[in-house]
Amino acid sequence: MVAHVSMAHPVCPRLGDALEASARELGLPVTRGGTYLTMEGPQFSTLAESNLYRSWGCSVIGMTNMPEAKLAREAEICYATVAMVTDYDCWHEEHDAVTVDQVVKVLFGNADKARGLVKSVLPKIGAARGPCPAGCDRALEYALITAPEARDPAALAKLDAVAGRVLR
Repeated sequence: MVAHVSMAHPVCPRLGDALEASARELGLPVTRGGTYLTMEGPQFSTLAESNLYRSWGCSVIGMTNMPEAKLAREAEICYATVAMVTDYDCWHEEHDAVTVDQVVKVLFGNADKARGLVKSVLPKIGAARGPCPAGCDRALEYALITAPEARDPAALAKLDAVAGRVLR
């Protein structure tokens, strides 16, 4: 089975709106938008890598945002990233090079903020609603390439949970 879904805009604006509103209600610092660069982990960037990513206009460098965004789109699930920064990596001249101890300390503080954000946003996104205005819930509509007569029945059975709507 071959399908290609658009990843031009991987973040669902409706979900992003709900997360932003909840974060603001909680008094959490919020920056909407930006470019996320996924690097293979677990590792920290070299200074050269960090400067390169910044020169590309990357806002956040992390290890945990892919393949989740692509898998969510393929499963027609609205997706948004909440990137809670733990450090400046090694590029910031006014900060020491990042250490595991520093990251873990900030990570625990961010975890409390994330739990509060999830509790706040759930009522907003759990309410009855119509189709996603951005089409996240219909991403497979025109993505299938494999001709119906060439589709393997065993593959169809495995994919039913995430793509059955367009495979039947």
